[in-house]
Amino acid sequence: MKSSRAFGHIDTWVFDLDNTLYPHHVNLWQQVDARIGEFISAYLKISADEARVIQKDYYKRYGTSMRGMMTVHGVRADDYLAYVHKIDHSPLEPNPAMGAAIARLPGRKLILTNGSTDHAGAVLDRLGIGEHFEAVFDIIAAELEPKPAPQTYQKFLRVHGVDPTRSAMFEDLARNLVVPHELGMTTVLVVPDGAKEVVREDWELEGRDADYVDHVTDDLTGFLQRLA
Repeated sequence: MKSSRAFGHIDTWVFDLDNTLYPHHVNLWQQVDARIGEFISAYLKISADEARVIQKDYYKRYGTSMRGMMTVHGVRADDYLAYVHKIDHSPLEPNPAMGAAIARLPGRKLILTNGSTDHAGAVLDRLGIGEHFEAVFDIIAAELEPKPAPQTYQKFLRVHGVDPTRSAMFEDLARNLVVPHELGMTTVLVVPDGAKEVVREDWELEGRDADYVDHVTDDLTGFLQRLA
């Protein structure tokens, strides 16, 4: 039986954004996912079905579809991000209970996302929890190198002066917790609660029993309330 790291020593709390700070079943990311497919289809002048295959292949191989499009096809990140994040954020509802739980956590709170700061800002505004976070480290800050690339975490830690051995990382993708765990972070995998249908690839829902996952929760607000 694996030994899970605890939280008593934690002074920095690091959160992914999409499908982590809001429930999977909101399917906000589904809108982004559709926009990515549209962008790839238009850029490569191929059918939607062909674009879908490329989109998911690049996502799995490069960490984001954008990175694949940049590497293989020379896409400009600014053009890509502006298009794919032009979505309707209204399905998100304020979550004062989560905000209160985050506020009670001792120490710093940061966001580490493969999205953009504009998208993060819109999400945090809708949730009503932006005031609790010190900073957002986005894909631009990461020099367009997405999680789970090791250098992305290293740059995040360096830029924000974070000691990984005193930090916790909350993520919805298990593969994005491999490097944080290796660095000494306490890792938490946020999974769907099963109450409603979610749109995810099978591999995105794997990893609950992995050695690099210290804790699993399908209720982030409740989990944080028990920590505070």
